[in-house]
Amino acid sequence: MNLILLGGPGAGKGTQAKKLIEKYAIPQISTGDILRAAVKAGTEMGRKAKEYMDAGKLVPDEVVIGIIRDRLAQADAKKGFILDGFPRTVPQAEALDKVLGGLSAKIDHVVSIDVDEEALVTRLTGRRTCKNAACGQMFHIKFTPAKKEGICDKCGGELYLRDDDNETTVRSRLATYNQATKPLIDYYTKKGLVRPIAGVGGIDDIYNKIVGILGAGSGCACSCGGGKH
Repeated sequence: MNLILLGGPGAGKGTQAKKLIEKYAIPQISTGDILRAAVKAGTEMGRKAKEYMDAGKLVPDEVVIGIIRDRLAQADAKKGFILDGFPRTVPQAEALDKVLGGLSAKIDHVVSIDVDEEALVTRLTGRRTCKNAACGQMFHIKFTPAKKEGICDKCGGELYLRDDDNETTVRSRLATYNQATKPLIDYYTKKGLVRPIAGVGGIDDIYNKIVGILGAGSGCACSCGGGKH
């Protein structure tokens, strides 16, 4: 089973990916992770990526696609994979189709975890992280507050709001997602691959929705009754 996970920042893609790789025994392929792995391994594409990264530049699509191709060709991805954070744009999706065609593979499902934008802002801006690098425990002022405000339950360290979790940055990240990534939903909808999931409720509730849809092979987990969107 070859999956793509879509959803705005804070939608819970990473959390759900971890549960799905355990159930289906397929690797989660994260762009950031494989970029770092390719650089560390010193592959041809890794060396090219390192040149851009060392210069503080974005790694261009053709290099990212090359690294994705190398990763998908590895043995553990033969029985399936979960792409998290890629593709981010329609041109990347088109390039991915070509890569998969060359590997005699295809995307089976595109799981779109849908969460209201204001709910995402609340989720992200309410996060607090322990300053103790050896701990790094995370809390949420609304959903999982620390027993003592500003103090980590686990190690007693100070809790802080990360720079990328302040409201201005969060709204900027959401705007970028809406502009570049949401068109992917239209792209994959035309291919009949999108499985919309309402990303509200508990982690297990959302996970069960996803597994139910993947088991059914089509339709959606929202209130439309399984109709087309």
